[in-house]
Amino acid sequence: MTVGAGWETISTLVFRPRVAELLMNTVALVVITVPLCVVLGVGGAWLVERTSLRGHKAWSLLLAAPLAIPAFVNSYAWVSAIPSLSGIFGGVLISTLSYFPLVYIPVAATLSRMDPALEQSGSSLGLGSWRVFARVVLPQLRLAIAGGALLVALHLLAEYGAFAMIRFDTFTTAIYEQYQSTFNGAAANMLASVLVVFCLLLLLAESRTRGNARYARIGSGAQASPARLTLGLHAIPAQLALAALTALAFGVPLYHVGRWLIAGGATIWARPELVSSLLQTLGYGLAGALVTTALAFPLAYLAVRHPGWLSKTLEAVNYISSSMPGIVVALAFVTITVHGLPAIYQTSTVLVAAYVLLFMPRSLVNLRAGLAQAPRELDEAARALGKAPFTAFLRVTLRLSAPAAAGGAALVFLGIVNELTATLLLSPNGTATLATEFWKLSSEIDYAGAAPYALLMILLSAPMTYLLFSQSKKAAGQ
Repeated sequence: MTVGAGWETISTLVFRPRVAELLMNTVALVVITVPLCVVLGVGGAWLVERTSLRGHKAWSLLLAAPLAIPAFVNSYAWVSAIPSLSGIFGGVLISTLSYFPLVYIPVAATLSRMDPALEQSGSSLGLGSWRVFARVVLPQLRLAIAGGALLVALHLLAEYGAFAMIRFDTFTTAIYEQYQSTFNGAAANMLASVLVVFCLLLLLAESRTRGNARYARIGSGAQASPARLTLGLHAIPAQLALAALTALAFGVPLYHVGRWLIAGGATIWARPELVSSLLQTLGYGLAGALVTTALAFPLAYLAVRHPGWLSKTLEAVNYISSSMPGIVVALAFVTITVHGLPAIYQTSTVLVAAYVLLFMPRSLVNLRAGLAQAPRELDEAARALGKAPFTAFLRVTLRLSAPAAAGGAALVFLGIVNELTATLLLSPNGTATLATEFWKLSSEIDYAGAAPYALLMILLSAPMTYLLFSQSKKAAGQ
């Protein structure tokens, strides 16, 4: 649709002061927030995994816990505490506190499984602790940091609710407002095209940062656990720093949700919309998780059992499309259904299809890992014992990959529970999920009425966040 609009229309809609303002806001947000998340994520992971920090197991869980709180719920808590919070400062504060665990989790997992012989070699050459970290450890964290930073940046480009609540304009907020206020598909699609280019540039930058360096070694490596650095006089400041970070990222949202629950009393739980929105959220979450897992399985099977250009191409297309913000995916489905398939416009089918496109990698990554643990030799052994190929597949491959499939489905479910923009644009009339009802009430400044929806989203997200945390530890051999 963007290409078909013609150069004159494109230049009129794209090359204007408003787009320049949005570009500056979005770039500033990414440039400031991503390094802050990297510093907090790497610093927290190093303290937990490499120092004598007391209670490091508890801290490892607490530093991952903020992922259970959607960014727009975090924004709601901070705005209710500081009504004047707005602009770039508010955007950086909320997004940093919401997304630093995306860096912390992969970095902590990498530190956990890193061969301690590398650090021992550095120490034997006379390098001090900080120089060992800078010259030996940090280069080994390159992949984890680059991947986590990319996830943070993509979340920043996709986020709508958190920034709309503090009146901070980004491409995503402008696209949604343009679409809702004027139903101007051309203008919204032009802004979405700029956002797509931004996402592709981020993917290219991450690919270049990753490079072609080798990060694995041949052999089993050292089996001993790495020696933990004694913090000494720095132990108390380290504990206080982690306590402050956890309190701001996790404590503040929980406190203000609880405060509004108490202020609202029993009446806020008596709304019939609460049960209805919970059931619809569960319904869409389960449907999206099942369909996504079912569609991801053939792709994962092809990638593991029959690797080649076809499987790599399908995976690449899937990852690129899934990196697009929800607002971009939603506008694409709106354009396609309005112009080509009006009969399914704003139906549950389209909404579930959008969920599949947005969250397919969460299932695909897990399924690939699960299928890799079910080597084809086991299938061949089952067939040699007289089992039919399909029976062997069901009893061996499918059975061994079932836990990974369940884990991937759980992560897809988590994404759907907290998804806002695509649900707002694509859901059928009368649909009310926890996220959309929370958004409606908080937009009306009914903070007490929105609190039960916030609490239910957190409660639904908490087990899935713990699953993600557990998977990272399992990958690290812990």
